[in-house]
Amino acid sequence: MISRIDLRGAAFPEGGIDRDLLPRAEFDVEAALETVRPICDDVRHRGGEAVIDYGERFDGVRVERLRVADKAIAEALDGLDPDVRAALEESIRRARIVHREQRRTDVTTQVVPGGTVTEKWVPVQRVGLYVPGGLAVYPSSVVMNVVPAQEAGVGGVAVASPPQKDFGGLPHPTVLAACALLGVDEVYATGGAQAVAMFAYGTDECRPVNLVTGPGNIYVAAAKRLLKGRIGIDAEAGPTEIAILADASADPGYVAADLISQAEHDPLAAAVLVTTSPELADAVDGELATRVAATKHRDRITAALSGRQSATVLVDTLDQGLDVVDAYAAEHLEIQTRDAAAVAARVRNAGAIFVGPHAPVSLGDYCAGSNHVLPTGGCACHSSGLSVQSFLRGIHVVDYSRDALAEVAGHVVTLANAEDLPAHGEAVTARFGGAL
Repeated sequence: MISRIDLRGAAFPEGGIDRDLLPRAEFDVEAALETVRPICDDVRHRGGEAVIDYGERFDGVRVERLRVADKAIAEALDGLDPDVRAALEESIRRARIVHREQRRTDVTTQVVPGGTVTEKWVPVQRVGLYVPGGLAVYPSSVVMNVVPAQEAGVGGVAVASPPQKDFGGLPHPTVLAACALLGVDEVYATGGAQAVAMFAYGTDECRPVNLVTGPGNIYVAAAKRLLKGRIGIDAEAGPTEIAILADASADPGYVAADLISQAEHDPLAAAVLVTTSPELADAVDGELATRVAATKHRDRITAALSGRQSATVLVDTLDQGLDVVDAYAAEHLEIQTRDAAAVAARVRNAGAIFVGPHAPVSLGDYCAGSNHVLPTGGCACHSSGLSVQSFLRGIHVVDYSRDALAEVAGHVVTLANAEDLPAHGEAVTARFGGAL
């Protein structure tokens, strides 16, 4: 069901292994650009009418208006299963605990007497938060997008989620209920590239936003890439990934269950086991065969586990295993080894790290307090997951007195002349009668 890559006996170069040796889903955002470009252009020119038309074309339902009525949001909360409500409330509570601690404070540095630079943290004014609505329902993504935006102090929060034919063209009621629990009343029944374009250009119902965050399919990712610059984006999210670094001490049942949990998302989901133990690999294969046959979404899971993006990678040593997971830079990385905390401390590249046998990725998906909007496709080597910081901008405020400027004026003039920009220097000397 899951292929093997045997790196035992292989030479591991000093700078790390070639990431192209490792399994990865095909996710060609560049190719999808040509599909989403006319959609985005159409939304730019025809506004909400175009967004509604694309909803009918892609989601099979035509809505009368894009913005969801307050009454529908309230009714969704009223009809929410009490157990689901309690679980969402606990997820929100824990997420707020973690994200509130991420708030940044302004820092003022006195460079010289009379000369200070303050780094001032300011939230973006308005954000568009995307919540997928494909093979699964994602109220947890409402939590993970909205909580950090609110904790950052963002004033305007809008949510978009695809219209559901089974629910009269509204987003899924559990998504709406999650919005209600978070106090979000600006929700739009639209998905895909047209939702991103709506946020970027605005319509008669939706004002443009400054930043768009949240996971989505390849067309959402392509629209983000196309419109980046007009809007800020968090990342171009690809298919979900789990990597597990394990040794002979790991429980094969836990490992198999965790690989399956991420494969459940999508046929392109990636599940990668990196281990020093062939015996563990064999035991995990046996567990997969049993567990996949008994689970609900076995066809989707089988496709993911047997795809080119999933594999068991055998290595000789734990050090080599760390080289592999750092090269892979997984969205989610589990460490199931002896002294797992010490091993986790050595990891450099991962969206989120889950330490030991009792921290499965699904805990982070819902109730750890961490954020599950994370970099995919190897981007964890240079990018972070969603946080309060994602919604803040650092602005330097420069405050110098006349004496403080005079002290450094000669250096400013010298550097300006060295760059052949004499007017830069003259902007300083003008404050001292044209001479220093």
